[in-house]
Amino acid sequence: MNRILIAEDEERIASFVQKGLRANGFTTVVAEDGDLALGHALTGGFDLMVLDIGLPGRDGFTVLRELREARVTLPVIVLTARDSVRDTVAGLEGGADDWMTKPFRFEELLARVRLRQRTAARAPEVTMLRSGSLALDLRTRRARADDRTVDLTAREFVLLEMFLRHPGQVLSREQILSHVWGYDFDPGSNIVDVYVRALRRKLGAERLETIRGMGYRLP
Repeated sequence: MNRILIAEDEERIASFVQKGLRANGFTTVVAEDGDLALGHALTGGFDLMVLDIGLPGRDGFTVLRELREARVTLPVIVLTARDSVRDTVAGLEGGADDWMTKPFRFEELLARVRLRQRTAARAPEVTMLRSGSLALDLRTRRARADDRTVDLTAREFVLLEMFLRHPGQVLSREQILSHVWGYDFDPGSNIVDVYVRALRRKLGAERLETIRGMGYRLP
């Protein structure tokens, strides 16, 4: 992991990060707006992206969303002045691998880059989750139910992944809301039930059990 894309429109910060990373042996390219950042990231020519949220053109959230919708698994460290819980949760659940707020110390950013480097080097990538005849491809973000390929929305994908990582475990509506929609989502909403019904329509009604008064379970 030596090729790093820096998506940052503030020249002073971009130069500071670029010089520091180059001094530590990394090859870097700076993209000054979200459109350039997305174009570079989609080439597959980078090992990691440092992404600002407040970019001109496409903002950082849009870049991240479009990358993940394109099934690009490039690790992303968000580096932003935004420090609210809502933004942090939205970024991490939207596909960011890490979140740092400005002002920052370069030593910490470098440590986080190196952590991603070590993780990529030692951990075999899990690309498929399975339970019986149900499978979820984490790269293509598509499911297979028996012999059918099933396309999923971004939220459906995260929800199904959660069930497949906890087979046989009853997941409460509050747990699902927290994981899929973020801590600030209205706990009185019926959005969980709506998405569970959507998954049942796509995968088969028997795939997800309702445990009354408790939540849902992938048997």
